[in-house]
Amino acid sequence: MPDLRESSGWSAAAESRVTLEQLLSVVGSGALELDSAPGGLTAAVTGVAVLDVLDPGVRPRELLLAVGVDAGSAQAVDVLRRAGEAGAAGVVFGPDRPGRAAGALRTAAGETGTAVLFRTPWCSWAQLVGVLRAGLASAGVPPLSAAPDLAPGDLNGLADAVAALVGGAVTVEDTDSRVLAYSSTEEDVDDIRRLTILGRRVPPWRVAAMREAGFFAALWGTDDVLYRRAQGEDPERLVCAVRAGGEVLGSLWVAAVTGRPLTPDASEVLRAAARAAAAHLLHHRTRSADSRLVEDAARALLEGRGSAEALAERAALTAQAPCAVLSVAAASGTADGEPSRWHALIALHCAAFGHRTVVVPAGGRLLVLVGSLDPDVERAEGEVERLGESLVARASAATGTQLRVGLGEVVPGLAGAAESRRSAELALRALTYAGGPRAVGRTADVADTVGVLQVVEALRDVTLARGTSVARLAAHDAESGGRLVETLRAYLDHFGDVAAASRALAVHPNSLRYRLRRITEVCGLDLGNADARLLAQLELRLREYGSGKE
Repeated sequence: MPDLRESSGWSAAAESRVTLEQLLSVVGSGALELDSAPGGLTAAVTGVAVLDVLDPGVRPRELLLAVGVDAGSAQAVDVLRRAGEAGAAGVVFGPDRPGRAAGALRTAAGETGTAVLFRTPWCSWAQLVGVLRAGLASAGVPPLSAAPDLAPGDLNGLADAVAALVGGAVTVEDTDSRVLAYSSTEEDVDDIRRLTILGRRVPPWRVAAMREAGFFAALWGTDDVLYRRAQGEDPERLVCAVRAGGEVLGSLWVAAVTGRPLTPDASEVLRAAARAAAAHLLHHRTRSADSRLVEDAARALLEGRGSAEALAERAALTAQAPCAVLSVAAASGTADGEPSRWHALIALHCAAFGHRTVVVPAGGRLLVLVGSLDPDVERAEGEVERLGESLVARASAATGTQLRVGLGEVVPGLAGAAESRRSAELALRALTYAGGPRAVGRTADVADTVGVLQVVEALRDVTLARGTSVARLAAHDAESGGRLVETLRAYLDHFGDVAAASRALAVHPNSLRYRLRRITEVCGLDLGNADARLLAQLELRLREYGSGKE
């Protein structure tokens, strides 16, 4: 098969002419922000240069990085004029945009036809140089001929296009063997591919074996396609590293489908696909960086130390619109209670409901910030409740993980997100502590349990008198291995109903009555005394709270 670049009409000369628009589409908004481009976005970019104050020469069609130059100063205007006179493609300034001086900078840009860009605050100059050079190396590579309309970063579309050309199953992986995308091949695939896709990464034992065999050193050290013959039920495989500007970005894998060999030109197709994949992987990387920045901004706001305006700008939310926070966790005893397993599903489910959300991992739970709710508080509360109930019903079924959702109060704007988060987490703690069938609720729905938790929290630092009934009972259990404390808790929780308490403990009622007599003998607790019962219940709650059981 001829080189895909030739078949699509690209030549070496065309490849070297990368436009500013192409470069920006690859690099993405995670690194650069365009301010103005009076000469249009079709200007060619051939290289990247860092301004040298000792030798301020500028070459035509380069992107000049004005490191250390205040964009609001007269020096910035001078640098821009000299760059324009030299025919530079544009000038990149630091992240601090000028205020009143912006007009002078834009006037100079208009006169010279030179683009003005700004480095984002979360991308250092050193990182920007690497990203731009890698972007230039890849931005001129045309898309695969089988998929000319792939959007930047569409790795699933790329995988499907390659799979169609090679007649196999394709995965796109990063340098840590995590799966970024895979082809929608519905035919029989081998066990390794099945495990890799289900786990969203190559199984650890497989990675360890390949590393020990020197496979990764060979893969990252060559531009060629590596081939492995079929071995038993493990089909033949091809793999090629994806790189740009000397930097390794990931790899493309092809596995033959059971009962059908790969096409004869599969290696040539994969080699060309790896060149085309560089731009998509770069775009994916910068877009992922954007996601992390949104998550960081949301986490700071939810912790009461961030800026509502900063999050609104990064996440395309309205700072003044009503919002609420949901706290989501797996129910106690649920298999697969790791939030990372259902993070993406919850985000997707919220989007399907038409909500603008940001999902933030927080220990063993997820915080879901839901923005732009209905201006009417009652209707907004209804939206939040329906979303919580849907998450429990559908996301739980899809993940096989029983979820509980604490609903935060609706607040007037993003500035109140921390307050909503606190009420959501309190509601979730109450739901978890109470157990029972209720899986969704706000603090008003579980107010009694919330009250108990608040009382227990207030009493946590209170030093009780030595030798209380519960303390003596706990000491006896610790020494004898008995279950008298558990028995007392069940009896008090069921309001002295022996039948109900015995069912909860899975013992015969006569056994429970015997244990109650033993409790009185061991610690002298008078179960007929209201004060003694109240103190016993509070102390039992304090002991559970201190042990982390909720």
